Amino acid sequence: MNGKNTQHVDEAPIVLEARGITKQFPGVLANDRVDLTLRKGEILALLGENGAGKSTLMNILYGLYRPDAGEVWIKGEKVTLHSPGDAIARGIGMVHQHFQLVPVMTVAENVILGAEVTKAGGYIDKRNANKRVRELSERYGLEIDPTIEVDDLPVGLQQRVEIIKALYRHADILILDEPTAVLTPQESNELFRIMHDLTEKGVSIIFITHKLKEVLAVADRIVVLRGGRSVGAASPAESTEASLAELMVGRKVILQVDKEEAHPGKKILEIKDLEVLDDRKQLVVKGLSLEVHAGEILGVAGVQGNGQREFVEALTGLRSIVSGSIEIAGEDSTHFTPRRITELDVAHIPEDREKHGLVMPYTIADNMVLNRYYRKPFSNNAVMNRQAIADNGTELVEKFDVRTPSIYTHAGNLSGGNKQKVIVAREFSRPVKLLIANQPTRGIDVGSIEFIHNQIVAQRDAGVAVLLVSAELDEILSLADRVAVMFDGHIVKTLPIEEATRERVGLLMAGSEA
Repeated sequence: MNGKNTQHVDEAPIVLEARGITKQFPGVLANDRVDLTLRKGEILALLGENGAGKSTLMNILYGLYRPDAGEVWIKGEKVTLHSPGDAIARGIGMVHQHFQLVPVMTVAENVILGAEVTKAGGYIDKRNANKRVRELSERYGLEIDPTIEVDDLPVGLQQRVEIIKALYRHADILILDEPTAVLTPQESNELFRIMHDLTEKGVSIIFITHKLKEVLAVADRIVVLRGGRSVGAASPAESTEASLAELMVGRKVILQVDKEEAHPGKKILEIKDLEVLDDRKQLVVKGLSLEVHAGEILGVAGVQGNGQREFVEALTGLRSIVSGSIEIAGEDSTHFTPRRITELDVAHIPEDREKHGLVMPYTIADNMVLNRYYRKPFSNNAVMNRQAIADNGTELVEKFDVRTPSIYTHAGNLSGGNKQKVIVAREFSRPVKLLIANQPTRGIDVGSIEFIHNQIVAQRDAGVAVLLVSAELDEILSLADRVAVMFDGHIVKTLPIEEATRERVGLLMAGSEA
């Protein structure tokens, strides 16, 4: 938990201030007179639903956007930031959720990229670069070998490289955007230690996350945005996950999934010795076997990048299989197309909703029938029945609480949570025997998470076999009846939920025996 002297932080000088920041995009008021202050040595958590304005505000503070109105002050001076270069020059560094690293380069080469150490003749001085990076990493408790290629590092250490990169450019204000999204619990705890060590040395941190438990553990102060406005500040000592969720959403949110004990039935999905290649023709699913029964949720836990994406794409017909077999409801579907798999009453919530879940230029109504448009009542002798498609869209928008001005709104204009609801509505509005849900709540807010979790449990209770693949360990532990841990393309262990503690699963996710 956070053991810092909050009173001392409260008395520290202000190093970054946003005053009345307003930013408008076509049809959207992203920031509406937002105020924010950050003090020296403080960890400030920034919370808000999707579309609340967090990313816009951070992009303004990092020089990626210019505000329409308002002021930015850094260390007592009013500034105009024309680019990230201006922000970096004034001591602001940003660590993005998706790392900005070159895999085939070493740690030191990534750190100095764009700010190279050179010697006579203009050559890069690798020895000096390695020395400076090693000294910097040791000074801030970020120990790492500067000569290792980034591709060989686990994600927790890759994140260290991103932080070192910012510190190398003399950043004393860090913006961390969803920094634990791809970390194991142990790696997250190590990141929190690093954050506290940094603030002890005078670095100030803005911490953006959807994980309320982390906010309460690590933050000195919390600011909540809703609808583009700042709706309040809170102290972790006086807050709970429930109170923060209510402040974010504007209503009470039930954070604990309410579900009865599972009553598994017959085997619906059986996978034997599955092997699958990634896009680089490397074997990433290596002899994987598991089974899922009707009326249960099997959760596949694992750090992103251990073959989960390729595994799910193979199950759903989106990727070819090297060897092994897949049976769905007793039928061999090993080499079936996506349509044939769908017609086995398989529902799929894909990891990338924009690439595999929706057609962005299509209307909501059309997206609701992507997997049934060729069937009655939506089509008759290859002629589309537009009225039936519209009636279906209207019914599902209401039933699944999709927030949209019209069923004719293009899917690309929806927020992340509403895009996900369109997919859930489409997949759950027909008979389903097997639900494959891959990262079903990634990047969406607590209100939408609550809704989607309840829908998944309702499917299980209706006798559907659910395969849930998620890098969010809390999601796995709250929804699953059994937990299979995936590491390096293998299922290393399957546990009943009663034996699946955070610590044990976290160790298995990192490749350790537990």
